[in-house]
Amino acid sequence: MGELRGKVVLITGASGGIGSKMSINFAEAGARVILGYNNNPTAATELCASLRGEGHIVRHIPILDSQRLVDLAIEIESQIGRLDVLINNAGVTKVVSHKNLNDLEDSDIDRIFATNFRGSFACVRAFQALLAANGEGLVINISSIAGTTAVGSSVAYCASKAAINSMTMSLGRALAPSIRVVAVAPGWVEGEYASRADPDYLQEQINRTPLGRIATANDVANTAVALATNMHFVTGCVIPVDGGRPLN
Repeated sequence: MGELRGKVVLITGASGGIGSKMSINFAEAGARVILGYNNNPTAATELCASLRGEGHIVRHIPILDSQRLVDLAIEIESQIGRLDVLINNAGVTKVVSHKNLNDLEDSDIDRIFATNFRGSFACVRAFQALLAANGEGLVINISSIAGTTAVGSSVAYCASKAAINSMTMSLGRALAPSIRVVAVAPGWVEGEYASRADPDYLQEQINRTPLGRIATANDVANTAVALATNMHFVTGCVIPVDGGRPLN
């Protein structure tokens, strides 16, 4: 407790399954959390009220609106004075069989890439100066093992996560040493998406995972907190949180 006292963390998609657990864990580590939402202010507000500690706030963060992101950076600098960690957690997908090329429409591809890649990049661009100000900024991009295995909900989703991984390496080099950039790449994660999967297929994935289960949101959140508290000599890389799934 208290390892991140005085630090400020901004999380996009903060009220989702992984986002909410990261909000909770960073608050428990002493950080002040800015909970970003796009479409569900009620969930974000209720989560904010439940967090340990003080000073947490909720903000509408439409990551496809670059000017809004710039305005928010100015607001945070004026009202809070710092930003130490940015977590690009907001993302979308559409389930389309990789064989059905015609079912993955141009609009689906554009939406997935705009949200998963362009939105994440726009956030880094908007908050770069704030993150660099103390010389120890950290960006955590929530990726997926789909970015390296090319197995996932759609071809576009896998490609967008590969783009996030490449961006992480590029920015890890470009923004050093004042900002570290790391991607966290889970496999299957317990939650709403996994609950909609075919039970037999999901069990097959569990059986083929060396550690014998799929990830929890807490596994992902704990990795993010570790990057902020202990893993200070890490940048420009992708950290898998997948139980060794690609090994089988």
